[in-house]
Amino acid sequence: MEKREQLYEGKAKKVFKTDDPQLLIVSYKDDATAFNGLKKGTISGKGVINNRMSNLLMQYLEKKGVPTHFVEELNDRETVVKKVSIVPLEVIVRNIAAGSFSKRYGVDEGKVFDVPTVEFSYKNDDLGDPLINDDHALALGLATKEEIELIKKYALAVNEELKAFWSECGVTLVDFKLEFGRLDDGTIVLADEISPDTSRLWDSKTGEKLDKDRFRRDLGGVEDAYTEVMKRLLQHI
Repeated sequence: MEKREQLYEGKAKKVFKTDDPQLLIVSYKDDATAFNGLKKGTISGKGVINNRMSNLLMQYLEKKGVPTHFVEELNDRETVVKKVSIVPLEVIVRNIAAGSFSKRYGVDEGKVFDVPTVEFSYKNDDLGDPLINDDHALALGLATKEEIELIKKYALAVNEELKAFWSECGVTLVDFKLEFGRLDDGTIVLADEISPDTSRLWDSKTGEKLDKDRFRRDLGGVEDAYTEVMKRLLQHI
């Protein structure tokens, strides 16, 4: 697999062309951002952990019937993925009130929902990734009705599988963000990453935060939290 020119650089990853037009290489960085890029910093070793964790969890989900863009891990920071056209919807699944949900609706952080909630944000940095509903997504032409239903189905399936998996690791899956993409033939697959950057993970016994909230809220111990989550995952995957 030959890595060619860089196509894109985002907040947490770089994407490169390869000698195969259907495959890309994603390279994970240690850069960290929060609040739509207003807060910036570095979490040492984060790229290595997020790369490995995403790959292991994507392979786990593939076995459970959720198609993903994962192809092959090349090294600590680089992974080959299928080229997709990203659906410009950020899909947030919440099991427990936290973060922006608590702030937006005045709900105490830690309130457990009777059923998981699914939110959509319009993936658009210039607009601040505003919350939208299914009808908005249709009106904006972001996805078809069938695609939205399938994305919701996959998102809830990912939630059930990962909630059970993390529970075995002594970790509570509070909420997480997913992104989906279309292959050339229109097939919807899970893309982007699954990591402490994109998930809220709390220690099941102590409630200690083991995710990017430690960076967002200046709680300290960010690297230790990421390392601890990775250690538990490796013990149970």
